[in-house]
Amino acid sequence: MTITFITGANKGLGYETARRLIEIGHEVLIGARNPDRGQAAAEQLGARFVAIDVADDESVARAADDVRAHEGRIDVLINNAGIVGSFLPSEDLGGPEATEIFNTNVAGIVRVTRAFLPLLRLSEHPAVINVSSGMGSLALTHDPDRVESKPIAPLYAASKAAVTMLTTQYARGLPDVRVNAVDPGYTATDFNGHSGPQTVTEGTDAIITLATENPEAGTGRFVDRFGPVPW
Repeated sequence: MTITFITGANKGLGYETARRLIEIGHEVLIGARNPDRGQAAAEQLGARFVAIDVADDESVARAADDVRAHEGRIDVLINNAGIVGSFLPSEDLGGPEATEIFNTNVAGIVRVTRAFLPLLRLSEHPAVINVSSGMGSLALTHDPDRVESKPIAPLYAASKAAVTMLTTQYARGLPDVRVNAVDPGYTATDFNGHSGPQTVTEGTDAIITLATENPEAGTGRFVDRFGPVPW
């Protein structure tokens, strides 16, 4: 059975990803920083809850130890946890705001990947999926016909551009692990006040594809539900 660990899985895209993967036979571990919400989500889905705050080194280490003690390995790691960050005007953004969002969205992936890599390497076909965004694509944010060109969110967009580049570098640096990034698209979740036109099911299509595809499908890719996403 495929064992999949998902960060930020107590709601939104993470929760729907967990639901769909459980439905097709994955053993899913629900990672969340809020123990009450995480445990409730796990019970609703028939999964196991693992407490993890991706912005905290000790929390991530404890989570990896927990999984090592119970499951012994994972096959798929989905780095889904992220924050939108400050809504301050661009001219008011400063170091604290930048540090907060990059600590979660970028350093969080680094922390979790490092901690869980030994468990992934016990899998026959290990895979890492990083949830990025079209907001981090230079091509999409400069295309006036795309919704990604409308918001002004310097720190969030920059953090997601970093996630995608981090993915391609990990893909080269970890040749024994399949590492890919996904753009869920503009999906109705708490993240955007449920303003997105896509359902959470549509928003998780690409994540599900990457989590279930043939091991030879490739590494270092950035995709959405329709295919490759331009950089």
